Amino acid sequence: MEYTQLGRTGLKVSRLVLGTMNFGPQTDEATSHAIMDAALDAGLNFFDTANVYGWGENKGRTESIIGSWFAKGDGRRDRTVLATKVYANMAAEGDAWPNHDKLSALNIRRAVEASLKRLGTEYIDVYQFHHIDRATPFEEIWQAVDVLIQQGKILYAGSSNFPGYKIAQANETAARRGSVGLVSEQCLYNLSERRAEMEVIPAAQEYGLGVIPWSPLHGGLLGGVLKKEAEGKRRTEGRAAATLADPAARAQIQAYEDLLDKHGLEPGETALAWLLTRPGVTGPIVGPRTPEQLTSALRALEVELSEEVLSGLDEIFPGPGPSPEAFAW
Repeated sequence: MEYTQLGRTGLKVSRLVLGTMNFGPQTDEATSHAIMDAALDAGLNFFDTANVYGWGENKGRTESIIGSWFAKGDGRRDRTVLATKVYANMAAEGDAWPNHDKLSALNIRRAVEASLKRLGTEYIDVYQFHHIDRATPFEEIWQAVDVLIQQGKILYAGSSNFPGYKIAQANETAARRGSVGLVSEQCLYNLSERRAEMEVIPAAQEYGLGVIPWSPLHGGLLGGVLKKEAEGKRRTEGRAAATLADPAARAQIQAYEDLLDKHGLEPGETALAWLLTRPGVTGPIVGPRTPEQLTSALRALEVELSEEVLSGLDEIFPGPGPSPEAFAW
């Protein structure tokens, strides 16, 4: 396993991040535990979750599954860098009162305590804001975060789905307070969706945030979807089906799979390996539903992409270019 620093911190994390969103809704507790054990055995130490995972009536279920895994002991918690998120309304259906969501000091305090209880731990390594809160000033957010750091309940703060200007605003406010500020940004970023390169990733690099891409296979589109469809191994649905209904998008994905077939590369592994070559990227989030999917994702760490392949990928999936040249001069 390769490790790197998380942004400007001294925290060492694996180049792949274990996403747990499927634990509960699609993967039962026993299999979820087996996946986490396999991840640790492979040296993957960075686990990502969110208080809302489990969804619907089961919000919080994923954190509880991780908590029951920690409870097995054998150094599981000590070896894991744990990240979770706050923003969503966690009240039961039909029982949502004001202040049960977003990033007010009150909800941050409430949400941390609830996550710690579900996770069965005394602290969270990286506490992430799942979305921007346009109504709460960063002065209030950092006041709440600083108290939690002083109490030892969280160690670092990160963001998710923040635009570049909000990353700047957050960390300029933190600097004025003498606070640490954001140390990571979790954003949508993959070969097919490269808009983060225009503003988000440059802002993250400027302020010393590690970039943690989510949806690295873009809903399965970059995982060999057309080949699987042709072989009858998988029925295309959801975002992938909607995208492939566009002839131009389908031709783009076909060109991608043809390029990799020519070089003897697997699509899913290549999509992950490409992200590992990108400036500013700490590691992409992989969200396996099965141990076999985790094994496949880990193989991406061994993939070396030639200049010919990298150039071919840029031709098929051109990035937006730097800002402001991407939209001005």
